[in-house]
Amino acid sequence: MLSIGDLSKRTGVKVPTIRYYEQMGLIEAAERSEGNQRRYERHDLERLAFIRHARDLGLDIPAIRELIALSQHPDLPCVNADRIAADHLIAVREKIEKLKKLEHELERIISHCDGHSIEDCYVIRALSDHGLCEGEH
Repeated sequence: MLSIGDLSKRTGVKVPTIRYYEQMGLIEAAERSEGNQRRYERHDLERLAFIRHARDLGLDIPAIRELIALSQHPDLPCVNADRIAADHLIAVREKIEKLKKLEHELERIISHCDGHSIEDCYVIRALSDHGLCEGEH
């Protein structure tokens, strides 16, 4: 049996987050000791490690919830798990494209700034007037 502090140390998930995941139903409600402390089993550690890794990869709670539900049926085909990962990959690629546009626009704005004072600063002017931007970002 693990305390919530031990579970936190072993997974790198903060105690309030563990409580939140428990409240959200991502991990089962912990058994309680006579002193009313939460006590966790090995399967809770494994589930929390799964959730932590999924969050590190940027998956949202609904996707993690669905993946957990799928993991309870090991004989099912993995097409739904693949779909969740593929959908997330598409979203990540879209974010990367937006970040590339943002990077380009920031580089452009900075390169136009040759003023020596805020009064002449192109960065300040560009932030004040979206029309000075090259495109949407």
